[in-house]
Amino acid sequence: MFYSLLYPLRSIDALSWLRLLDSWTVRASGAAVTALLLSMVCGPPLIRWLYRLRIGQEIRKDECPPLHLIHKNKQGTPTIGGLLILGTLIIATLLWARLDNLYIWLLLGVTIVLGTLGFVDDYLKVKRRQSLGLTARQKMLVQALLAVAFALVLIHTEPALPLYVPFLKHPVVANMGYWYILLAMLVIIGSSNAVNLTDGLDGLAIGTVTISGLAYTALAYVISNARFAKYLNVYHAPQAAELTVFCAALVGAGLGFLWYNAHPAMVFMGDTGSLALGGAIGAVALLVRKEVLLLIIGGVFVAEAASVILQVASFRLRGGKRLFRMAPVHHHFEMKGWPETRVTIRFWIIALIFALAGLATLKVQ
Repeated sequence: MFYSLLYPLRSIDALSWLRLLDSWTVRASGAAVTALLLSMVCGPPLIRWLYRLRIGQEIRKDECPPLHLIHKNKQGTPTIGGLLILGTLIIATLLWARLDNLYIWLLLGVTIVLGTLGFVDDYLKVKRRQSLGLTARQKMLVQALLAVAFALVLIHTEPALPLYVPFLKHPVVANMGYWYILLAMLVIIGSSNAVNLTDGLDGLAIGTVTISGLAYTALAYVISNARFAKYLNVYHAPQAAELTVFCAALVGAGLGFLWYNAHPAMVFMGDTGSLALGGAIGAVALLVRKEVLLLIIGGVFVAEAASVILQVASFRLRGGKRLFRMAPVHHHFEMKGWPETRVTIRFWIIALIFALAGLATLKVQ
């Protein structure tokens, strides 16, 4: 919005500094700061409002006794705090991004649809006073339909949809065509639900999402810059420049929410935030053609989702024997006696290592 309204005024001598708006690095910085400041300003009144409405977290009744006791003090903490993240993210993006960019609208569409899905799920949990909202099948249906729509738009607007694999210079598939729909479904559904599974400890999910957001901010910058793309021999997409604005806004919104979500959390993001943020990260990965690299950059999310899959498989195939004390895996370490803050900070460190390793693959190809 700022670009559309203010950039044309750059020809006026007194306003020549508005030429800076042509730089996506300036606008990305502005988006990050805007989202952060909005979070800091809007956070306290939103939390007070949620307390007044008694929109509190319901502790799972199926949790094993030791973990239930550990998390008992979380009962009643306001949830649906994802409204703060998504609100500041969307506002900052609309203010600083170029609104004539298709990628921005695709990302906003994914974020809003999944945020709405998560909000309905959170609302049902609060209304029913239990930890069960929408069914897994209902959520996956909406995610799948969204992924199909996302893929069809790209199929009909992009000249080619190549598939890149880390460590290889050239795409393994030059143009996926309609197979891209399957890839989009796997990435968006997988990343959305993986972040949702990670959201079990104070600050864990938002911290790891912010780290992944930083990594994809760098990737979007590199891929949209012709000189860096040529030097690193990666896919070049000038239109991806605006993704730096969205990713930077995500980082700012994430840091702002972490201020209130750090242990002991004053508010939880709920499915409103986790489903939307996971889907947004997946959508960014698809747009920069680094969807496979998400397995490395989002390594913590992969581990969390894999731990649930392995736990279920072990229980069914080994006659009720569990592989972990509890899944997702962050609860396994809690059950071993690790304090919640230790689990969270160590997972952040691991997430940072994964993100750096993912970025390093750009040079090793």
